Order: sequence, then C-alpha cells, then structure tokens
Amino acid sequence: MDDDQLLRYSRHILLPEIGVEGQQALLDARVLIVGAGGLGSPAAMYLAAGGVGTIAIADHDTVDLTNLQRQIMHSTEMIGAPKVESARATLHRLNPLTRIEPLQARLEGRALDEQVAAADVVLDCSDNFATRHAVNRACVAHRKPLVSGAAIRFDGQVSVFDLRRPESACYHCLFPEAEDLEEVRCAVMGVFAPIVGMIGTTQAAEALKLIMGCGTSLDGRLLLLDGLSMEWRSVAFGRDPGCTVCGASLR
Repeated sequence: MDDDQLLRYSRHILLPEIGVEGQQALLDARVLIVGAGGLGSPAAMYLAAGGVGTIAIADHDTVDLTNLQRQIMHSTEMIGAPKVESARATLHRLNPLTRIEPLQARLEGRALDEQVAAADVVLDCSDNFATRHAVNRACVAHRKPLVSGAAIRFDGQVSVFDLRRPESACYHCLFPEAEDLEEVRCAVMGVFAPIVGMIGTTQAAEALKLIMGCGTSLDGRLLLLDGLSMEWRSVAFGRDPGCTVCGASLR
C-alpha cells in the first residue's frame, strides 16, 4: 500500500481485526456482483469504498425512472444508460483506486462459469430464482463463497453459503428449485426503499469479512428482516445430504 491508500483506509487499518494485512487482502481481491439494482447498488458502493481491488458487476438492464426510488447507484442523468456503465461512473467517483469491470449481459452458461471461477467472493443481488440457482450451481462447481440477498415489500433476507467448506449448505439446500414456485418481484409487488439498502449493505459486510477472514459469517444462518416492525430473526440451517446440486455424490 502507498501513503494515499494507508490514509484512505486508515479507519479499517485501525481495527485490530483488520489491520494492514486485512486491508491488503481486500486490495488483492476480486468480487463478482450479479445485479446492479437495489441490492447491488449499496453492496457495490461499500465494497468499492472499503477498498476491494476489482469489482466485476453484471447486469443486462438499463436505468429506468422507476429504479431511482431505491437503486442509489443510479441517477436521473443516467436514465436510459446501461446500469453497469452507470455503476462504473458512480463507483469510480467514489473510489478511483478500485478497478470496475462492467459486464452488460445476463450472465449464464460459460460466461457465468468463467466469472465465478475468477472471483474470490460472489454476491447474488439478482431478482429472480433462475439466476440465483444458476449462480449457486457455478459457486458449488468452483467452491466459491456466495453471499445471497433478497428483498420485497417490507421484508428482506440474507445468508452466506461458504462453499469452500465441504460441510456448508448451498442455496439449493435452503431453497430447492421448483417449477411451481411463484416469482415475486419488485416490479409487481413493490419494495420499501431502505430495505434493499439494509440487505445490500449486509451483503457487503459479509463479503468483506469473508475476504479478510475476520469475524463469524452468516454461513449456515438465514437472517430475516421484518421492516415494518424492524425486527431481525436468525434461522439456522444445514446442508441437505440429498441435495442434487451439492450432495455428497457431487462433492
């Protein structure tokens, strides 16, 4: 680290759980964020501000007026622009030392596989089950830690699936893929703006901890937020030995 970095990240370095070694781990890290919307916005901004060296952010969509109520990485001036380009501009202003790689695409197949393989941590900030399960399968295949978040109406949830550890569950263990599962999305049901901020920020915190190896992660715990009563609940869960994605036969 040079003098500018030591000063910029000094409040991290002062924490004994982080120090110079932890901050250097962040500078050396590559994070993949899938989704540049309500969850991806605060997650990406805190990861960039915190000093993650490289952030790859994937989203195929463009900025719409209806996004601006909660997707704080985007502004009125960027309406009609690709979300990943809007993200790059915002994150560069926030921290020009972080390298941003915009991926204007719906990541799938080989492209998803390659991006997950290259990442140290993956954040699922998407808004549909198909993408969540695809990201999970890639993380299982490459044993990459996955930080998953979701928010709708006044409710949010976040968990970690540390797939570096053989005993850890995957997303499919907790939420099995089902054809008859009803898709609930912000575009139809609405979402209270601060909820995505709270969940996305929590995702960023968990990702930073995973990279630095400090604290206790949400691996094996689902954190649930009821925004109307402002109550958090933590629910423990374990790996499903019969899981078709991460079951013992596939390990």
